[in-house]
Amino acid sequence: MAKIHKACQEWGFFQLLNHGIPHSLLDRVQELFKENYKNSMDKQFQDSTVVEMLESSLSQGMNFSTTKIDADWETGFFFQPSSLETKRVTQPLPAMPANLKETMEEFAEEVKGLAERVLEIMSENLGLEKGYLKEALAGGNGHGNSPFFGIKMSHYPPCPRPDLVDGLRSHTDAGGLILLLQDDEVDGLQVLKDDSWFDVQPLQHSIVIDIGDQLEVMTNGKYRSMWHRVLAKEDANRMSIAAFYNPSSRAEVYPAPQLLIRSAEENEIVVNAESSYNYPKFVSGDYMKVYAAQKFLPKEPRFEAMIRPGN
Repeated sequence: MAKIHKACQEWGFFQLLNHGIPHSLLDRVQELFKENYKNSMDKQFQDSTVVEMLESSLSQGMNFSTTKIDADWETGFFFQPSSLETKRVTQPLPAMPANLKETMEEFAEEVKGLAERVLEIMSENLGLEKGYLKEALAGGNGHGNSPFFGIKMSHYPPCPRPDLVDGLRSHTDAGGLILLLQDDEVDGLQVLKDDSWFDVQPLQHSIVIDIGDQLEVMTNGKYRSMWHRVLAKEDANRMSIAAFYNPSSRAEVYPAPQLLIRSAEENEIVVNAESSYNYPKFVSGDYMKVYAAQKFLPKEPRFEAMIRPGN
């Protein structure tokens, strides 16, 4: 627990082993998803907009340019388990082989349970009451809401010019807790700390934990979302499966009041939640709308856009 607490405070990223998800299931997820990419997604990617953008840029003489293309060298889709209550996604789910869909349903149940165990550890480490962060992400007791849960399934195909385009541009994640099953052979994920980019090295059967913007708010900045990116690779096809355990779109997001009170033992002034400025209170769905337009920009202006009279 102490290691998790330190990682959340200093990095906003860490890798979990001994997490309880069967290794055989993780192996099956990777095998079937890679097979699905090869059989159906690769051709779609070759006809995609980002490929056209790179080809157009090169034809216009960008061979020696250092300017990055404003797009991501990525293909994939968003999967929402039918057995879990989630909000509607506008884009249709691509056809999935029955064995992959069944495996992903099983994986979703496992990773959702892991998310809730990690949130419980975070609550305890922060001195919050049992279940606080899980309930806050759901929107609080008595409202009939559930946290949003969905899975982004991505591939980063071989890129002929990784100097001109990133696999995924640098950003912070918007929501609560992100749990990532990354490729156990191909690297590419990096996290920014102290103005330096660090590789998140592949570690077989691990789950990468990543803190989102709104969980940062709920913890009053004690746990922070961090900038991260995915590098494109010239000779490798990288798989990534990210599960998002996010606030309900109707959840009110604000710092836990307990974390706004300064400790007398630390010789700090004791203040109440109303007189301490940290983060504004806002509705999660409102933040997500701003994030959609500003994903690759600094997060502080997104928080400031949420400030309303009385916040």
